[in-house]
Amino acid sequence: MNQLVKPFTFLTLAFLAISFASCQQKDDRDYIVKVGDIAPDFTAITTQGDTFKLSDNRGKLVMLQFTASWCGVCRKEMPHIENEIWQILKDKEFVLVGIDRDEPLETIVEYASKVGVTYPMALDPGGEIFALYAKKGSGITRNVIVDQNGKIVCLTRLYNEEEFNNMKELIFKLVK
Repeated sequence: MNQLVKPFTFLTLAFLAISFASCQQKDDRDYIVKVGDIAPDFTAITTQGDTFKLSDNRGKLVMLQFTASWCGVCRKEMPHIENEIWQILKDKEFVLVGIDRDEPLETIVEYASKVGVTYPMALDPGGEIFALYAKKGSGITRNVIVDQNGKIVCLTRLYNEEEFNNMKELIFKLVK
């Protein structure tokens, strides 16, 4: 039995290493954090008026989805996040929050409704939360996956089907 466990463990670790690598390409995507870093902590207010603090979610896998209503790529990606990730994992040890960069509450609520997402959305006045993860003036449509220990395990930029599927596979492997 022990001989079977070692190859399985090796294969699992190899798969995770490949998934991590495929989530962060070596190109310049204006992130100021990298895979392996402890995710910068922040507190945000959701559109429901709740307080979300990243560090309060240790022990759960967290997906931060940076977005804005004016972003066409975000509108394309968000239904995939809703249907392929959120609806499947919302009752697991998984947290997903959309962080809308520098828009008023009414705009965010209308945007989420039009796009058809039910996962929590949070306000980011002045883009201060965004600036903890990426250069302040850089493009939106970013996902940051934070493991149960607070470490960044995946960074994506824009919507690329292959990268999205790799991120999704990694999320499903890491959710307890």
